[in-house]
Order: sequence, then structure tokens, then C-alpha cells
Amino acid sequence: MTDPRDDELQLIAEGRQALPDTHARWAVLVVDDDEEVHAVTRFALTRHVILGRELELVHARSAVEARAILAERQDFAVILLDVVMETDDAGLTLVGYIRETLKLAECRIILRTGQPGYAPELTVFNDYDINDYRTKAELTHTRLITAITAALRSYDQIRTIAENRRGLELIVRAAADLMEQHALTQFAEGVLTQLTALLKLPLDGIVCAQRGSPINESERDRLYIVGAAGKLAPLIAAPLDELDDDRVRQAIEQTVQFGMHQFTDTHTTLYLHGADQEGAVFLDTRQPLSEADRQLIEVFAANISACFSNVNYVEKLNFAAYHDALTHLSNRSRFIIQLEHALHGGHADRVALLIDIDHFADINDGLGHDVGSELLVAVASRLEENLPSACRLARVDADVFGILGPADLLQPQQLLELFQQPFEVGEHLLPISVKLGYCRLQDGRGSGFLLLKRANIALNRAKKNLSADFEHFSSDMEEHTRWRLDLIRKLKHDFHAGGLAVWYQPQVLIQTGEVCGVEALLRWPDGEGFVQPPSVFVPLAEYSGLIVDIGDWVLHEACGAYLALSKLQETPLRIAVNVSMPQFRAGNLTERVASLLGSRRVPPSALELEITESIAMDEPKTVVATLEGLRMLGISVAIDDFGTGYSSLAQLRALPIDKLKIDRAFVDEIRDGKGGLFAETIVTLAKKLGLGIIAEGVETPEQAGFLRALGCAEAQGYYYAKPMPLAELTEWLAARQRG
Repeated sequence: MTDPRDDELQLIAEGRQALPDTHARWAVLVVDDDEEVHAVTRFALTRHVILGRELELVHARSAVEARAILAERQDFAVILLDVVMETDDAGLTLVGYIRETLKLAECRIILRTGQPGYAPELTVFNDYDINDYRTKAELTHTRLITAITAALRSYDQIRTIAENRRGLELIVRAAADLMEQHALTQFAEGVLTQLTALLKLPLDGIVCAQRGSPINESERDRLYIVGAAGKLAPLIAAPLDELDDDRVRQAIEQTVQFGMHQFTDTHTTLYLHGADQEGAVFLDTRQPLSEADRQLIEVFAANISACFSNVNYVEKLNFAAYHDALTHLSNRSRFIIQLEHALHGGHADRVALLIDIDHFADINDGLGHDVGSELLVAVASRLEENLPSACRLARVDADVFGILGPADLLQPQQLLELFQQPFEVGEHLLPISVKLGYCRLQDGRGSGFLLLKRANIALNRAKKNLSADFEHFSSDMEEHTRWRLDLIRKLKHDFHAGGLAVWYQPQVLIQTGEVCGVEALLRWPDGEGFVQPPSVFVPLAEYSGLIVDIGDWVLHEACGAYLALSKLQETPLRIAVNVSMPQFRAGNLTERVASLLGSRRVPPSALELEITESIAMDEPKTVVATLEGLRMLGISVAIDDFGTGYSSLAQLRALPIDKLKIDRAFVDEIRDGKGGLFAETIVTLAKKLGLGIIAEGVETPEQAGFLRALGCAEAQGYYYAKPMPLAELTEWLAARQRG
């Protein structure tokens, strides 16, 4: 008896006579360990036309062979897959590999089995998106073709949705990318690239043109090519009428003339317009666009029209982004790009050079920012006029200029000579000096940013060098800088983690040996017995700005120490605390100290603040007013390390201070009955000015006796006691009282 459904096979088979006009076939992977199944499938499907295309059958006799095939190609629309092959679950394991490992979500999978007892669980169908499941006995020719047709229709719909989504994503990215282009030619090149990705067209099948010359603004009516690839690339910036391809030329001319897109069986031309600009893009599609592609192209054209109208603005923004507004030189960003290009161009003989104007802030403060700006313009002009043409000049910071050029043309002495003559700035004739920092290109290791950073390291070293006006970068400079940064990071971490400590060194009356005070000293132990020297980490704390918080914390700890120590003896001790310049600059130091003393109930007379001589002299306006306020509260002020700075007697008399502290360097001179001249001078000066006097660094009886004979009232140093933690100091004081 004949199955009536076999008639369906005859009807479908009749369609084999009319082959479609298409370049593609549906790829179908047949995976089965039964050779007869392959033969039957081949007979049923070979040269069969489904949904307008023939089938391309690829055969695998095992799951292992199928994996090897899938490793080479993954364009299969349908996979006919046997469940039981070399193992009972070989087929289902292969499904997991296809979906989870290869991430092939679009291909359709039809499971077949000759052993119904091995049917997969329902969860497998949901988890792995199985299209159909049949026993081999069920899949007659008709049912096989019906199942394949349904699977291909599903695959085509999924692919269409995915392609449309991909196209829309490309359009969104294209608009963003095109807006980043810096000139019309780059914009046109971007359009070519985006359309190539969107429609999968060859790059040389696209031509962009605009009305008006991209070079000569007076040519506004003629059409010019602004984007092309392949054999047409040499015509970029040429008039469109020089193009010898009539089809392309006429299509662009007509599109611009009629102001609308044109879609034909062999090509598509898009009309672009925005503000006072218009143009067209020719696409050699070689066949009609599908409805989906046509919709995507129209959306794309609308997006790039918006970009097209803003190209001129983008070009202006590009200039602003890569040039300094004051001097019109390249700015830091463009200089880094120029360094990158030079590095990749193999110019090992070149150097990156930074020039810094000494004390430029003083010119701004003293003569005004307008004069400072005019000076920068004058410096830029002199450099431009005198630098060789092979050099590139930029302004990379406020008063820092960058130069890139051959090393033999940028010798330090030649450049320094350019600044020998003063600069005429309005009514001023300004002499200036500069510092230079060099870095060879070969020290940049492939990065323009790194090259600039290393030139800056050399410049900073030159600014600290008192004997030379220039420095060349060397690796040890970077290692030192990296060490400093690492130390700063660790210091910040340890401070916030409670890793810093305050130790206290007793101060005594030289005549009696009685303890009259203690100095709070910041310490940074590492937990393994090593204590980082304050001479190393305190300047880093000041450089990083952390010293303000640390200084406030030390004051807080010192107040707590005073309260603890005042219980040990009838006469409360005085606590001396160092104050840094950043603490003054932070403002409200008087108020902060007053608030702290009030909250801890510490009398102001118990606190003595020590400042260095350089702090007092460098910024007297900032310091003097604050010191006066502190002294009005009852706090005493001492000049630490006195004699190591450059203060004059007149400046010293103007400072609101109570005490001078003789630096340990001068105390050190008192040895073997020699020296002591500076210590004697300072003691005499303090007496004349009515100031107290204390010596630090006293380590021997001889030094103590000499200072006592001079009339120095107080001292501190290892001869009396070393710095110690509060608990140890408490025991030390208690032992002295018991003794």
C-alpha cells in the first residue's frame, strides 16, 4: 500500500527543474555512524531546491569527525545529528559542544535515532534549542524534506533578525566613529569602511563625492571625489567629471541633482545633505538590495548626513583639540602623537626635549597674567624662528615647551643661547632663564607618553640641579622616581592603617638636668625593626600633601601624651611639635590648633610649635599672621635648625617667636676643645633679642659643658635621652623620680 504522503515528495521534487539565480547554497551537516543513512539522505536531498537554494551536504561518520569539520567551518544552516554513535550520548554531547563551546546559536539541529529508548530529556530540547527529534524510521523522504524546510525557514528568520540587529549596531557605532574623524577625507574614508562592513561589499566598489572642493573653498558648485579605494583612490580630491566610469559619475550627479536616494538592480546611490553641504555615496551592489538592507541603508544615510553636516565643526574642534589656544603651537596631546610617530618611524637619532621657564609664576604674580601670556607668545615665536625645520615645537604645559628633533640640532648650549637676550613684552624687557630636560627616542620603548614622562623626569632633575641648566634622562632617574612613588603609596597606606608612630625625646635644663619638656617626633617603623628616616619620608609627605593630615594627627597625639605625662610630676611638661609649610598653606591653622587644645583640655602654654628658618623666610606673609594668632592664644614658637637658613637680622626681629634652636650641625663642631663659634654666636644673638635658646643633638659631656658655659638654658640629645615611644618614656620618667 502506498503512503499518500509520498505524493508530497513528488510535488516538491518537481521544483528541481527550476534552479534559482543565487550564489549560495544551504550548508547541511549530516552526522551519523550508519553509511546507509548517509546514502539515503544524499539521494533525498542532492540537487533539491528549498527556499530558493540548493543544499550542500557535508558528511561526518562520528561525533569526533564532526568536531573536526566544525573546527574548519561553522556556516551550517542545519545539522542532522544521530543521537547514538561511538557512545550512547555522543550526539547529545556534540550538541552541547555546538551550543556552549562554539556558541553557534543560529544553526538548526534535527536529532535522529534508530534507538527510541535513547530519546533525550525534555530539558535538553529547551537548553540546547533542538529544532526537531525523529526516529530514523519516521524520516521518510517526504518528512525529511519537510523537516529540513521547516528548519531552514527558522534559520533564515533567525539570521535575518541577527543581521538586522548587527546592521543597527554597526550604524550606531558608525555614527560615533564618523563624528570622531578630524577632516573631510577621514570622514569619507570612514563612510567607505562602515558601508563595507554593513553590506559586505568590496571596498573598491564605493565612491564618496561632495559638492565643493575639499581644498579650495572658492570651488563650491563642482562635484569632487572625497573618498574612494582601489584603482579610484588616486582620484581623491579630484573633480568628479575626471572619473572615466560613466555609470558611477552619472549616478552621483543624478542623485545630487534630484536630492534623493537611487536604488537600481546593480547599484545604490545615497544622497547626503546637511546645513549648506551635500554629497552622494555610490555603492556597487551588483544586485538589488533586499528590503531589510535597503531599510538599514536609509537609516545609515540619515545618520551620516547628520555627521556630514558637522564635518567643518569637527575640523575646528580637531584644531582646538590638538593646538594650544594661546601660542597656536601643537599642544601636549599632539606632541605625544608626534613622539609616537617618530618612535615608530625608527628615528633613533632624535630627542624629546622639554624647556621650562624659571620662576614664571613670579612674572604672573608681579606683572600680571597678561604679561605672562605675552611672554609665552614671545618665547614661542623666538623658538619657531630659530629652530631648524626638522624640529617639532609644542607647548605641553603652562610654561613648558616641548621640542622633537635630531639630537645634533638641539644641543643644550645652542638652545640656552636663544634665551641670552631679554624678551620685549609690551613696555617690559624681561630677562629669563630656562631649564632643559632631554630624553633620547630610543629610551621611550615604543610609547610617546613614556618618552614625554622621562623627559619630564630629566627636567625636574635639572630644576633641582644648582650647577647645570640641563639634564639627560638615565634609567636610574626613573628608578629613583618609581622608588619615591612607591614609598609615597606605602606611606599613605601605613598612615591610614595606623602604622605611623610618635616618639618623644626629653628636653632638659642644662644647669639642673631637670626634664622641662619633650619633643614629639614622627616615626615610621616597618614592623621588622627598621625605622624609616624622617629625612626621607617627611619631604615625600610634604610633596604628596599628606603632611597636613599627618601634622594634625601628630598634634592630636602630642596632646594625649601631655595629658598622660602631666600625671607623673608636679610640673607639667611642655610638648614641642614641628609644623610644616603645607600646614600653614592649608589655612585655619590657628583655629585648628585652638579647637584641638580646647577639645583635649590642654593649656596653650603647654604647646610649643617649631618651624624651620626656611619656612619663616620663604613665605613671611603666610606665616607671620598665623604665628601672631598662635602666640596670642598663649602658644610659644621656636625656630628649628636655626643658622642653616639665610635670614637677616631684620627679618628675624620681625618674626613673632620665643626661642631659637641651635642646629645639631653647630653642636657637632664642639669637639676636642675646638669649634663652637656658631653656637656661641647664636646664643649671644638670642640673648640680645630676648629669646630663649635650646640646643639639639647634644651627645657628649664636653658639648653639654660648653653650652652650659655659654649660657644655653636647654638641650636635648642622646647624652640625656634618646627618642622613645610614650610607654617607654613614661617608664623612663618614673624611674628618674624613683631614683
